[in-house]
Amino acid sequence: QVQLVESGGGLVQAGGSLRLSCAASGSIFSINAMGWYRQAPGKQRELVARIESGASTNYADSVKGRFTISRDNAKNTVYLQMNSLKPEDTAVYYCNADISSTSRKTYDTWGQGTQVTVSS
Repeated sequence: QVQLVESGGGLVQAGGSLRLSCAASGSIFSINAMGWYRQAPGKQRELVARIESGASTNYADSVKGRFTISRDNAKNTVYLQMNSLKPEDTAVYYCNADISSTSRKTYDTWGQGTQVTVSS
């Protein structure tokens, strides 16, 4: 009933920037928290950044000062601006959102993932 579609990944040199987008669609009544996670090869998925419906944010220590999460509630979209990228930021980035549908069911929803590769 609800889904997330990510875009904006790619290959960038160290020190460069990328902007990820994630749009929610379907039978949406409201969207609570939205966030970005990442998973590097051989590692567990980890939180990168999260933004609540009231716009409060939290970040992984490894990305503080370099990444910025934001959301456009009118477009049901969350963004991740990534600056000063490092090779260790290389991972598949996943969008996540807590979505309440029009049937008042709540879904912990994940996107399909987008690859971010940072070359040294």
